[in-house]
Parts: sequence; structure tokens; C-alpha cells
Amino acid sequence: MSAAGAAEEVLAALVAAGATVAVAESLTGGLLAAELVAVPGASRAFRGSVTAYATELKGSVLGVDPDLLAAKGAVDPAVAEQMAEGVRRLMGADYGVATTGVAGPDPQDGQPVGTVHLAVAGPKGVFRSSLLLSQGRATIRRRTVEAALALLGEALRSGNSEGPEG
Repeated sequence: MSAAGAAEEVLAALVAAGATVAVAESLTGGLLAAELVAVPGASRAFRGSVTAYATELKGSVLGVDPDLLAAKGAVDPAVAEQMAEGVRRLMGADYGVATTGVAGPDPQDGQPVGTVHLAVAGPKGVFRSSLLLSQGRATIRRRTVEAALALLGEALRSGNSEGPEG
């Protein structure tokens, strides 16, 4: 499914559930928020976003543990989880979605280009996904948005308290 179709689907599911979402983005740089707000009526479920591109903003704005950032860097599954929980809390949303990773052209924090970590924090727990993507910076960012929307859709459909790790 295209990102536009996925955004429309998850927003409809959020509205049907009377729920809201906020996003915290790093490597996607606002693309996820843009995809969501491109859907007419997005304001019924979309609360807002934080583009925390600089590592220190993940701590100071989103509440990611500074010791975790110092030890692991910004490209880590636990950082994605804390970003998702932080934006959920900051924006007063039912769900928080986070993207962090390396779009390139160079490795970051010892992680190769294409390393991506996603998280969705919600009432049923935290759902996580990790990917290793290729085919250039623009493709990595676009595929990350698609994967984040899919993970949010999974969280919305799931009755489990903890999502899959991948």
C-alpha cells in the first residue's frame, strides 16, 4: 500500500477509535507528519509533531535518557521507544510514533546507512520495528515513512500488550 493510502487508513482507524497520534521524527525530517496532514480531515486525529534531528533535542525536547544517548547514540531501538513515549506525553496523544536511523550518505553512531528503528507507543504498549534499507537517501526516508505507518496500523489493530520486534 502507498504511504498516502496507509496514512488515510490509519487516520480513519484513529478517528473511528476516538484516538489521536503525534510523531517524533529524526531521519524522516518531517515526511511522516507531512504524509499524515496531506489527508483531508487529519486534524481530527493528528495532534502534531517534533522533528528532533539533532541528537541533543531527543533528550531535551522528547525526554530520551541522556545516558542512553551518550552510550548508544541516536540510532538505537530504545531511543526510538523513548522518542515515541516522549512525543505521546508531550503532545497529549493516545499514540506516539517515532523514527530514527541513518539515511546517509555516511554511517552514524557506528551504524551503517539504511539502519532504521521505529516505535509506536500507545495504550497497549510499545511496538517496535528495526529495518536495514538500501537504495539511497530518498528511498530510505520514503520507505521509513511507509514502515512507520504500517507499524501504527498494526498497533491500532493489535490486542497484544507488546508489539513485535523486527
